[in-house]
Amino acid sequence: MSPSPLKNREKANIKVGILGCGAIGSRIAKSIKSECDGQAIVAALFDINPAKSEKLQKQIPNKNVVKKSYQELLANSDLVVEAVNAPDTRQLVRQALMAKKDVLVMSVGKFIEGESIFKLAQKQGVRVLIPSGAIAGIDAIKAASLQRIDRITLTTRKPIYGFADNAYVQERRINLSQIRKETILFDGNVREAVKCFPQNINVAATIALASNAKDKLRIRIATSPEFKVNSHEIEVIGEFGRLVTKTENVVCPDNPKTSLLAVLSAVRTLKEYFQGVKIGT
Repeated sequence: MSPSPLKNREKANIKVGILGCGAIGSRIAKSIKSECDGQAIVAALFDINPAKSEKLQKQIPNKNVVKKSYQELLANSDLVVEAVNAPDTRQLVRQALMAKKDVLVMSVGKFIEGESIFKLAQKQGVRVLIPSGAIAGIDAIKAASLQRIDRITLTTRKPIYGFADNAYVQERRINLSQIRKETILFDGNVREAVKCFPQNINVAATIALASNAKDKLRIRIATSPEFKVNSHEIEVIGEFGRLVTKTENVVCPDNPKTSLLAVLSAVRTLKEYFQGVKIGT
């Protein structure tokens, strides 16, 4: 088994491969220099659209890191940042684990039924890193999951433009331009939520995985012309008592479908990984 990158961090920077060079992958890549300098370097970039990886390379200090294939990225990385949210995301992560690479996943919704992926990581002696995302209270939810959880409700409110081009909205012929007040777009279970809103509701999957109670999780998604930020309100009721959290997040400047805090949480997760530090449960 290859040694963990963490064991060798005194000798060399950890080599990070960025899979997906869109808004989120690009922001994480640029943050590695500013937040993790001396601990890690961006050693490989790959995107199915070569223009995106070429553009990103011009924005980071490291040169000659654009790779022609995913296999080439894996060969040049210790850790892979997944930021693609594609139909084959699970398979791409599986390939990284088989290559004995740690993986930070941004498309958490793809892993709502991720038991086989997590077992593979354990078998291979590597780690799947899941950021807390754009919500608060994940450590408390993990703790609460050690006893019975009776009910969890996530209410997400986002500006109208965050749902532009959403297939679920289009199939139901919801005319976003005619919405004048708070309107519920979705009210249902977490599996349907992540399927219908793959770019809007990764936080739902994060809660499901942290709580180990996905069947007790209800998701409500709303929009309104009055909403200027992405907000997530969580209520958890169980043997431990009652937990209520709410975050009001600035929209990510590069991607209106996600929150800036979601990207910042990924960068923080990487910092803790590089330092060998974990705060919380």
